[in-house]
Order: sequence, then C-alpha cells, then structure tokens
Amino acid sequence: MLFRMASVFTNIKTKGGDDEMDSKVDVTVLHRFYRELDELVGEEAMLTIYQQYKGMQMTIPTHLYDRELTAKKVLTEYNGSNQQALARKYGYSQKWIQRVIHQHNKK
Repeated sequence: MLFRMASVFTNIKTKGGDDEMDSKVDVTVLHRFYRELDELVGEEAMLTIYQQYKGMQMTIPTHLYDRELTAKKVLTEYNGSNQQALARKYGYSQKWIQRVIHQHNKK
C-alpha cells in the first residue's frame, strides 16, 4: 500500500461531520483529480488546494496570462518586427498580436 505521512495538514476536517481525517494519505484511494494533482505539485500543495477549493467548480483559463494586461505589455514590447516572438512568449496567436497592434494604431 502507498501511504505517506501528511507533513503539514494532519487535521483536515471532512465536509459534513466532526470526523478528522487520519494524518496518513492513502494515495491508492485518492480521487483521480487529487491523485493527478498530487503527482503534479506534491502532497502538501495538493492538500492546500483541497482545503481551499473543495466542493467548488473551477474553470482553469486556457491562457496563463491575462488578455488585457498582455495586450498592454505587447504594445510596450512591440518593435515593429517581433509579432511572432511576442505570440510565443505570451501564448497567444500571432493573429491576436496583430489585432492588438492594429486596434491600437487605429486609435
């Protein structure tokens, strides 16, 4: 069996009762979402996310960077010939970068 000691969260309250979870996390019975999260970020971070967001529906944005803030950055970093580099840097399409620049130039 795969058991690991929860190093920080030894008293995690379960929803809907006074029972406290055991301080050992049994990886073999974790929900698939939490098992994948555990593999990605480690147990401590997974448990932090569990405590903070359990029961909530979340939508993870497709882009890491905020669209409006990125548009402002693109306008300050654009040098006339680096659209492709900016698209790669911020994870947006070159077409989107062109649109941002074009809309700014129309003003």
